[in-house]
Amino acid sequence: MPDTEQTGPDLPTPVMAIESSCDDTACAIVRADGEILAETTLSQSGHVPFGGVVPEIAARAHLAALPGLVRDTLARAGLRPRDLGAIAASCGPGLIGGLIVGADMGKGMAIALDRPFIAVNHIEAHALSPRLPGVAGNGAPFPYLLLLVSGGHCQCIAVEGVGHYRRLGGTIDDAAGEAFDKVAKMLGLGWPGGPAVERLALEGDPHAIALPRPLMGRAGCDFSFSGLKTAVAQKLPAEVRTALPRPLAADIAAGFQQAVSDIVIDRLGHALDMMERPTTLVVAGGVAANGVLRARLRAFAHEHNLPFAAPPLRLCTDNAVMVAWAAIETMRARRAAGLPIPDDIALRPRPRWPLAEIAQRMTATGTDIPA
Repeated sequence: MPDTEQTGPDLPTPVMAIESSCDDTACAIVRADGEILAETTLSQSGHVPFGGVVPEIAARAHLAALPGLVRDTLARAGLRPRDLGAIAASCGPGLIGGLIVGADMGKGMAIALDRPFIAVNHIEAHALSPRLPGVAGNGAPFPYLLLLVSGGHCQCIAVEGVGHYRRLGGTIDDAAGEAFDKVAKMLGLGWPGGPAVERLALEGDPHAIALPRPLMGRAGCDFSFSGLKTAVAQKLPAEVRTALPRPLAADIAAGFQQAVSDIVIDRLGHALDMMERPTTLVVAGGVAANGVLRARLRAFAHEHNLPFAAPPLRLCTDNAVMVAWAAIETMRARRAAGLPIPDDIALRPRPRWPLAEIAQRMTATGTDIPA
């Protein structure tokens, strides 16, 4: 048996996790009780000239950064590699090049140390992050309603248990974060666009520019932001697009931000109707850092007598702490079911990995868990 912390039989921790699904390279070490021993995140800057993430650049940056990042995270935790109980990595969904780099690094460490390797679904990691002790008391109790809003995802998910998720609705075109980035580019702002739009919106009037609210009032809780993005483009005078007057840009930014939050609140109301008695309203993903949206979500939860939980801002965006915690939750749930700790060495990273396929991890009896 490895010389590692054990919380119950066959639950080896601490877990070192790697996150490399997009443009953030991250590593973290987390104990079974949720204590974060160390976390390190590097945000890539090489994409700024292109106004968005370039997959090949991202993969090469992950490859260059990960060895040093792993060493630094171990040093911060005061641990040696052999002190680790398990290794985890995001294996999808995401940019396949980055996923391969992170997964192969994790698998190599697991093989060299003779430790289990746990493949983590990136969306599941976001979904389970509110259960990390300290985020929502001792962890958000099941079942809860999750709003995941980020650059690549916009979904309402009923989180009913580890491995058990119901997608209530999602975007049919752009994700909210993607729309923020594209509007920022139209307004001549920097990348990433979300923080830039939010800062500029502080100077504007959210009601000065009339913008549509796609799908608002419709049945279900799907989202659409492509038409809103197009409407913003139509508000820009062609002759001044290269030097948009700041007051006009600020009003557009404020109006766009208001429209996004209106759409999200409307869709959440429908999601509540589709889920029986959620314990908590949870928000995660990079767009959850938007102050206007977060304030409106908090008010919405209060109006519906629901506790509101949001991870700290550093854990809303892509991070390795949530990946480690998802691995711990998976190990604990399988142990409780009398099943072995998974060892996903044979699992291949996937650019698409629907949450609906995760439930089999809770019932598979072998050590190599299918995805």
